[in-house]
Amino acid sequence: MVVGLDIDANKVAACNAGRSYIKHIDGAVVAEQITAGNFSASTDFACIREVEAVLICVPPPLNRNREPDLSFVIETRRSIAPHLKKGTLVVLESTTYPGTTDGELRRVLEEESGLAAGQDFHLAFSAEREDPGNPESHVGSIPKVVGGYTPACLERAKQVYGLAIKTLVPVSSCRAAEATKLLENIFRSVNIALVNELKLIYASMGIDIWEVIEAAKTKPFGFMPFYPGPGLGGHCIPIDPFYLTWKAREFGQNTRFIELAGEINTSMPEHVISRVTEALNSVGKPVNGSRIFLLGIAYKPDVDDERESPSYVLWELLERRGAEVIFHDPHVPIIRPTREHPQFAGRKSAPLTPETVGESDLVLLATRHRSLDYALIAERARLIVDTRNAFAGMQMDERRYFKA
Repeated sequence: MVVGLDIDANKVAACNAGRSYIKHIDGAVVAEQITAGNFSASTDFACIREVEAVLICVPPPLNRNREPDLSFVIETRRSIAPHLKKGTLVVLESTTYPGTTDGELRRVLEEESGLAAGQDFHLAFSAEREDPGNPESHVGSIPKVVGGYTPACLERAKQVYGLAIKTLVPVSSCRAAEATKLLENIFRSVNIALVNELKLIYASMGIDIWEVIEAAKTKPFGFMPFYPGPGLGGHCIPIDPFYLTWKAREFGQNTRFIELAGEINTSMPEHVISRVTEALNSVGKPVNGSRIFLLGIAYKPDVDDERESPSYVLWELLERRGAEVIFHDPHVPIIRPTREHPQFAGRKSAPLTPETVGESDLVLLATRHRSLDYALIAERARLIVDTRNAFAGMQMDERRYFKA
């Protein structure tokens, strides 16, 4: 029996009614498990007294100073600790800096519960690995890295995860497991920054970075393709590398490579806006007063997750310059409240029609959802700025089409 705990009563009610509030998780699966008595949801943390393992999966964002904000994790620990009983396994799955699990998490749990980690209860770290939007990716088949506070903690964590995960990858400690997850996401951040920088360099030489990547990835060894874009999005890649940057300062270490990658990636929205300006100038229009149709709010294709999406940054930059912005996203029908861009909450997706496309001065493609009608956009748009190479292979009027 699995119990899902959340402070959001609406999410709990949806689960108990057999509905999924996450687009890429089929509601029928939730309903099946509810009916079978294998799953229930609750807002009552007292349920922890009845379970054998507690998996903490809350987001640890960055604050405005780009430092880790562990408030969600800390509050969750405090909610768990009073109900913790001997023999329970507690696993942190939230990506964080090395030392969080056996440091802050352990101390709060021990202080609030009166129990000792490694003696009275088991403690481990095992970050989630998921590829939303990829129908071929299934959590049970993705190898899972697990690190325990003690060897006995590791064994208990392996027993629990072994019930659902085909391949487990045990490491020597919680800190090694935390560092592994950071390496995975830093690797992506740095390589995306590399192709973003090369995009600018090659464009100045009249070379298309997308053509270069397609050619380079034919090499069967020593190369892995990464793709440029309008900036980084999601709750991992734009955030996680800076956990290590912050923690490294405690040890007198500099993270120049990571910080440089962050600078390049966060500068990409400004580059996109410069291309929008260039495109509008080509027909004698300023950004101020222009109507921009922004396609895609989700941070990646075919998902409804818009956390840290660069689309919000693009939107904000355009409105600052006096543009009127409307958006379309088949997966985000209405903007939910966000910490960084609360001014957009409640705005609704406009329909993608010949009229909405044709009446806009420029269409800005930010997210390459498969369900978008690219033929319609290509036919009706006055100007297109494409940040995702979405119109590759289509016959485009070069006077109307700009890559960014």
